[in-house]
Amino acid sequence: MGNEALLIIDMSNDFIHDNGGLTVGKKGQAVVSNIVSLANTFLNEGKEVVVCMDAHEKEDSHFNLWPVHNVKGTWGQELYGELNHWYESNKTHPLVSYVPKPEYDAFYQTNLEELLTSRSVKTVHLTGVCTDICDFLTAYGAYARGFKTVAHRSCMATFSAHHDIFLEQMETIFKTEIR
Repeated sequence: MGNEALLIIDMSNDFIHDNGGLTVGKKGQAVVSNIVSLANTFLNEGKEVVVCMDAHEKEDSHFNLWPVHNVKGTWGQELYGELNHWYESNKTHPLVSYVPKPEYDAFYQTNLEELLTSRSVKTVHLTGVCTDICDFLTAYGAYARGFKTVAHRSCMATFSAHHDIFLEQMETIFKTEIR
């Protein structure tokens, strides 16, 4: 078993599909096959893959700030396209996990730290959306808990113009390796 885990962050229909409630759109769609390829590599190497997904209630106060998205049990919260096919084919694999999250940071009020620690993970690899929101804050969550972080540039996207700036911030502040 490897001591690394791949985190697939918020790659839902609401964040990626053209008709999603808070979509990154084409930029997010462009990284899907890269994430699937990386997920397959991790499994083939005996490493963990964790889907970290926004999970909101219908009346979540989060929607005072953002459009409605990723409501539990809806089409919008499902993984997008090829990633959904990958997950459905692999969800019973012992190295694949799904962690619903209430906030931007995938470690905040979830069992992610315990899951990774129980599997002796030392390094987390970050993919998904949004580079400058959930990916960045999950990098901080990992850093704050003593995990080494690696961000995969070609496996991340955002709807703002801040993709590269936030990768640089991860590298500078959290000593994240950028690949």
